[in-house]
Amino acid sequence: MISVVSVYNNQEILDKCLIRSLEKQNCPYELITINNTQNEFKSAAEALNYGGNQAKGEYIMFVHQDMELNSPNWLGDVEEMIKSIEDVGVIGVAGRKGKTPRSNMKHGTPPRSVGIFPQDNPIEVQTVDECLAIVPSRIFQENHFDEETCQGWHLYLTDYCLNLKTKGYHVYVVPKPSHHLSAGDSFSDDYYQTLRKIIKKHKNNYEWIYSTTGNWHTTYPLLIQIIYNKLYRFVERIIISFFFL
Repeated sequence: MISVVSVYNNQEILDKCLIRSLEKQNCPYELITINNTQNEFKSAAEALNYGGNQAKGEYIMFVHQDMELNSPNWLGDVEEMIKSIEDVGVIGVAGRKGKTPRSNMKHGTPPRSVGIFPQDNPIEVQTVDECLAIVPSRIFQENHFDEETCQGWHLYLTDYCLNLKTKGYHVYVVPKPSHHLSAGDSFSDDYYQTLRKIIKKHKNNYEWIYSTTGNWHTTYPLLIQIIYNKLYRFVERIIISFFFL
């Protein structure tokens, strides 16, 4: 069984997107919602550690309030995929292992494709997007989200995937269609503050950090990389919009 953990700050969006698609699932699941409308939790890492510690399922799905699962077989199919993968640490629906995004997910309104190349099978990546990630419970109990490094609401899954890959676990994107209502284009000061901490933490183990929000070299000047990544994402969105809607 999968335990679904979601932090929300908008009940209407939660009900319309995530819960509506969960109610259509044809297999049992556990739902743990974390009300953060009053900003009780100061970071995603803190909130998700709190929710994950309550989970009773064999797997824990950490998912945004505005995600939609596109079929009633979604949870059941993904659980079977996870069981077939050896040494799995994290499963997501969007990720990178280089400069090309890997995903069958769509995002934004109107929906547009995230990935350029459609997937037929699970594919190994370096990191997955924060919108949805599934972790075996036994691994989560030994590896919580890093609340010191990730003190805001960005890049906590990037850091988590890098931690687990350093320990020998694998990270995959599964080819299950889904829709993320948000376009994922928000980059606050918190994003770059966390990014600096992650680069410092992982620079001895990784030359490049590939995330769905940017590709970051661990020794190049960050300001130059920020400018480059903004231009890269702009061009990438144009290509996907014209050819892969």
